[in-house]
Amino acid sequence: MPKPLSEYTWADWKRLRPLSHGLKTARYRWIDRQYRRAPALVGDPAAVARTITGRKVLVTVAYRDPEAIDLQATLLRHFFPETLYVVVDNSPEDEVARQIERVAAEHGVAYLRAPENPWKKSSRSHGIALNWIWHNVLRPGAPEAFGLLDHDLFPTAPDDPFAPLAAQDIYGYVRFAEPDNGRWFLWAGFTMMRFGAVRDLALDFGQDWFIGLDTGGANWGPVFSRYELGKLEQSPSRFVPYCDGIGTYDGPLQWCGSWLHEVGQMGEPEVMRDKRRVVKEILAPHLDAARAGSAPAISTER
Repeated sequence: MPKPLSEYTWADWKRLRPLSHGLKTARYRWIDRQYRRAPALVGDPAAVARTITGRKVLVTVAYRDPEAIDLQATLLRHFFPETLYVVVDNSPEDEVARQIERVAAEHGVAYLRAPENPWKKSSRSHGIALNWIWHNVLRPGAPEAFGLLDHDLFPTAPDDPFAPLAAQDIYGYVRFAEPDNGRWFLWAGFTMMRFGAVRDLALDFGQDWFIGLDTGGANWGPVFSRYELGKLEQSPSRFVPYCDGIGTYDGPLQWCGSWLHEVGQMGEPEVMRDKRRVVKEILAPHLDAARAGSAPAISTER
């Protein structure tokens, strides 16, 4: 949404930015309203919603990566067997979507394919898919709590991401506006919310670049602005290069506590392929334990 009028500079007014921002916001919201009314390409959102009522549920937005869903589903079942897991596929290609659907079926987890996405840019595409999930699955389903995960975020220990919600309404990895203007948001790839605290709010998991916030940042107004950040427990986070001899930005991995984020959108194709190899090496003992049915071990990675 547009910034408060007091935050526009004289240069902004000369370029009519308050007007253009308002018009663009109205367009984004109209497209969002139309999209959320569209039926799933595969699956029954109402049926999935009925399964999550009163439960804790983790939802991931799949995108062009069947292997990531296979890894994530295996590890979630291992570390959090009592937590429901739902895959909502935002892949544009039919064959890739069929592969992801097969992976979900093999793991016995709920699968929905979101409507054809009107946006090509990854962040905006992700945000509108999350809004579709909120309106068609989470809000009608009324879970006890829900979490949103990136598809390349993998647990390596039985550290319950919902545990902080016993003392607060929201939890996750905090990001800040760019440039910094005092606003912040929970990264849409690792966000936990107590449903009862947000069920009646006008949630919007899209971007709000007019105030410097990426996907999930449009919840600044309805959600995050209500909380004093210093009083909230936050997910720890650190970025590291995936291998020796490169800069972190050239091939990053992120640790959100004991959750490993591949950061798959960054790096050249050959780097991304090699980074997946390294990620699978890190995850290997946990995957082996999961496939052998062994008890989860506490990870030493942080």
